[in-house]
This record gives sequence, structure tokens and C-alpha cells, in this order.
Amino acid sequence: MKLTLWGTRGSLASPGPENMRYGGNTSCVEVRGAGGALLVLDAGTGIRRLGAAMAPGVKRLDILLTHLHFDHIQGLGFFQPLYRPELEVHIWGPPSATLAFGPRLARDFSTTLFPVRLGDLPSRPRLHDLPLEPFEIGGLKITANFVCHPGPTVGYRITEGEASIAYLPDHEPALGAGDFPEREWLSGFDLAAGVDLLIHDAQYMLDEYPEHVGWGHSAMSHTLSFGRVSGVKRLVTFHHDPSHSDATLDGAVDEARNSCRLPFELIPGVEGATFQLAG
Repeated sequence: MKLTLWGTRGSLASPGPENMRYGGNTSCVEVRGAGGALLVLDAGTGIRRLGAAMAPGVKRLDILLTHLHFDHIQGLGFFQPLYRPELEVHIWGPPSATLAFGPRLARDFSTTLFPVRLGDLPSRPRLHDLPLEPFEIGGLKITANFVCHPGPTVGYRITEGEASIAYLPDHEPALGAGDFPEREWLSGFDLAAGVDLLIHDAQYMLDEYPEHVGWGHSAMSHTLSFGRVSGVKRLVTFHHDPSHSDATLDGAVDEARNSCRLPFELIPGVEGATFQLAG
């Protein structure tokens, strides 16, 4: 299983030199299975770069959205593979008690917001409410579950053989608490427990968090605590605040590494980073 980070920001950031390494695109991660399956986790602006790099021979792709906040879908209409009529496209998203996923996504492709409606795309994407029990795509086992973030929001756990990843880009497990709760009560624990690689929200510095309690995002220290409680092997920081420069983000990672002995490898999430997990 191979992962590539195409967008790691929580909102669009300046593409200037202060953000060259971490990048300025919003959430998008490519997952390639050993058998050729292609999953795209979220459709932020990073998906445009993925589309430009995607080989024309791909027959099917599955886009798995965590939720419908704008920074996670704003690149979808500019994803060129959607304009290939021969491509089989499936888009998955969290169910809602009030409206199915398909109609909710279609609202963002109304002609008042975008010139092309979803139903008019040449690939005719198929829209699915995510099942809340494990399912499989091309040999990749996928588990989705709701996590703590405003609106219907899920995180993902993906396994192939013995390899496992978890993707929780928008997640606030602390939710204003001074200490993390016990494992069985912790949002996202079932998805992240023991994974080889966790990609997790680390939007705020600790002094910024009190002004953003309930916004659905984590301070770096909360991210580290979540990784420790969940017993992950590697942790990739993600969903960086657009106001945080490369130097600020480097400093936060260095401080975390030096503050205590971490029980996992801490890796800053930068655009273009790739990870190969042996199954």
C-alpha cells in the first residue's frame, strides 16, 4: 500500500516562499493498493495535482470524503479525470439523518456555485452513502466511523494484509477537556488503534486552541496524546493552519520531538510526501 500527500492544509494558504515545503493545498491523500486499487481521501485543492499526475490507464477510482466542508471538496470540479467518459468513478461520503449523501454533495455543484452539475460530468460518478461496517475495494479493507467534528464527519481505517493506516484530518478528540478520556470513550480510537501510520489533524498550537474549542480541530499536544493512547507506530501531522509558515510548523514538530520521548515516529505532513507500507 502506497500513500501520497497531495494537500495538507486546513484552508488555502499563500503559495509564497514561507509555505513552499508544506504547501498551500487543502486535504487530499492518494492510496494505492498492491492490486492496483486507487482511493482518493478527500477532494481539497490538492486533488487537482493528483489528477494531473494520474496515468490515463486507470479504469476505476474511488473518492472517499470525510465530510462536506468546503476545504475538503473544493478541488472536485477541477479534477480532470472526472471529465473522462471511460473512467468508472465512485464517490463515497458520510450518511446524514436528514438527507442522503448524494443530494448533499449535489448542492455544492448547483449552477449558482459551479458551472457543471455532477450529473453532467462525462464520467457520471456514482454516489454512495458510506456503510458503517467494513467494506472492501480492490483488496483494500475500509472501515469508516463518525468522529468528533461539526456536521456528519467520518475518519477512515484502511488495511491491506498486515499494513494499516488511519486518516482523521478533521478531529477534536480533546473537545476542551484537560485530559483525554479512557480509550473506550475516545473519539476515533477504534479507527486508529495500533495502525502503522496515522494521518491526524494538528491545526493549532496549544495557546491557540482555547479560542477554537468546538471547531473540530486539534492542538499539536492533543494529536500527540491521541497517537500515544491509540498506540500508533507513525504519526503524520495534517490539516495545518493556513497562517502557519514552514518555520512555525518545523518549530512545532521539533518542540514535540524534544519535549518528551515519543512512542511513535513523528512526521510532518508535507505535500508530495510518500509512504510505502508493506503488507
